[in-house]
Amino acid sequence: MPRTVPFTIVDVFSQGKYTGNQLAVFENAGSLTADEMQRVAKEINFSESAFIMSNSRETNRYQVRIFTPNEEIPFAGHPLIGTAYVIQQNLLDGSASNINLHVKAGMIPISIDHRSEVFWMQQNEPTFGQTFSNAQLSKLLGIPEQYMDTRYPIQEVETGLPVIIVPLISLHAVKKVRIEKEHYYRLIEQTNAKGILVFSPETYHEENDLNVRDFADYYGIPEDPATGSSNGCLVAYLVKYRYLGTDRIDVRVEQGYEIGRPSLLFLRAFHKKSINVSVGGKVEKIAQGEWLL
Repeated sequence: MPRTVPFTIVDVFSQGKYTGNQLAVFENAGSLTADEMQRVAKEINFSESAFIMSNSRETNRYQVRIFTPNEEIPFAGHPLIGTAYVIQQNLLDGSASNINLHVKAGMIPISIDHRSEVFWMQQNEPTFGQTFSNAQLSKLLGIPEQYMDTRYPIQEVETGLPVIIVPLISLHAVKKVRIEKEHYYRLIEQTNAKGILVFSPETYHEENDLNVRDFADYYGIPEDPATGSSNGCLVAYLVKYRYLGTDRIDVRVEQGYEIGRPSLLFLRAFHKKSINVSVGGKVEKIAQGEWLL
């Protein structure tokens, strides 16, 4: 008899069905080996798949592992928000307001605003790493240097999974980005971050504050529709450099439009003694079933 594992497919950071970032969440996955989880994630071929390994319903603490099509990663945003939704809907009674998810990067608390139906993820305190020249990233992104906003640095930031943040001057500049893989792979040989996030203050929709694209070919994700981890790094960056002129930020970010998966993320951060970062989004259930192993 083949083994089976229950799974649910959801869209995270969605604006309705078939928008946002796709995610498969597997329950009762404690019996799966790392190799089995990796092969399942490769078969599904979403940006990430999440596996609920264990749970303690008394404390709402759940152990979760996250796999891209290429490898396991210690932290990611949309898998944790989507997993919290599946736990709330399938394992709890739907009324839980707080769920704690334990991943390799540490314990990540998720809170649910039942009125707005937004799931909020508090990320780790950010760290800021090396900076890069405009010339380095211009070649990698396939755009002229004048498309970059030279008032702010190009820098590695991490709240659990590092990313290189690149400020651009316009939506036109963001839309023109084309990753030059030779330059990309040469750069990431020397960096902790394997992903690159570009952003601009111009947007497709006036009610949004920023437009973002995120590239992570190293993980098997040429372009991600919505990236909770990278956007957490982004909002920490915005606060540190007072990009919006304040040390407290509450913004709407659009992502995924260039690849036909429009997504909406809510970002909050404030800077006192340290930078506190939260990323939020809505989740749409798409399908559920049993996976044959």
